[in-house]
This record gives sequence, structure tokens and C-alpha cells, in this order.
Amino acid sequence: MIDEIHKDAEERMSKSLHSLAEAFKKVRTGRANPAILDGVMVDYYGTPTPITQVANVIVEDARSLAISPWEKNMVPVIERAILKSDLGLNPATNGDTIRLPMPALTEETRKDYIKQARSEAEKGRVSIRNIRRDANSTYKDLLKEKEITEDESRGAEDAMQKLTDKFIGQVDNLLAEKETDLMKV
Repeated sequence: MIDEIHKDAEERMSKSLHSLAEAFKKVRTGRANPAILDGVMVDYYGTPTPITQVANVIVEDARSLAISPWEKNMVPVIERAILKSDLGLNPATNGDTIRLPMPALTEETRKDYIKQARSEAEKGRVSIRNIRRDANSTYKDLLKEKEITEDESRGAEDAMQKLTDKFIGQVDNLLAEKETDLMKV
């Protein structure tokens, strides 16, 4: 029973870490990266659809993306969706291709993006700690119902703390990588 709780907590912590990595993809660096458009949805015949499912998105050079819609009538729809998103990007249309230049980041915007990244990392840490709290309260409930001994409960809580420390360390590593990436000129 303790193993099941531990395994469930580990899976949930892993999902929190994955979610944080996805959130970091949306924090823009100065370089072109197609992942920045992952959260942008376009109206494809009445259905919200990710841009990557209606167009090819390629890195043209270090500071620009090229978007080639599969259907010509999607060009203005994609353009509108990018403008509506809060990415701060201005698409330029050239026939059936949309060019998306990535503006160079100023020192001020870099610091804002670092704040945003730190905020996302803190949400990840809180999520992981909440999972630990849930598991520990389950252990306490099992102890009250005398389904496990006090020693088993204490051992399980120690193991849960080690797991929590491991995942929080991974969150810190992801944040450090993102901060380094953001500070590169």
C-alpha cells in the first residue's frame, strides 16, 4: 500500500515537472524556437487547432520563424491568432508564407522573462510540495486506522521527503537552464 502511494506521488510529481518544462517553452528567449507557438490556437473550420496542425513551422534563421500554411485561406487566420496571443510578436506575410521575426530582448525584458520563469518554477515547487502533503496525510490516515505501524509511517514520510527533494532539485535545474538561456545575448 505504501509503495502504491509512493508510486502515485512520483508520477504526479513527474507530471508537474513536465508541465513546468512546457511552461518554460512559452517563456521567450531571443532565439527562434517553434515551441513558442505551441499554445497558439487557430480557428480551423470552427475548431480551435494548434498552428502546427495547419501549417509547417520552421526556423528560418536564429531570429525568425517561417510558417507555411497548408491551405492558403489559413494565412490571415494564423496571422490574427499570433497577434491575439500575448507573445508580443508581429507576423509579416509574404504571399503564402508568414515570417515571424523574434525581436532582440532588451535587458529589461530579459529580467521580466526571468521573473516569469521564476514564478513558473515556484508554482512547480508548490505543486510538488502539495503532492508530498497529500501522500503524508494518507500515511497518517493509514496509521490512525492501524493499517501500518508508526515506523512504517515514519519511513514512508522520509522516503517521500527524499522524492520531493529530488523533484525540487530538478525544478531548480530547469530554472537555472532557463535563466542562463535568457541571459545569453
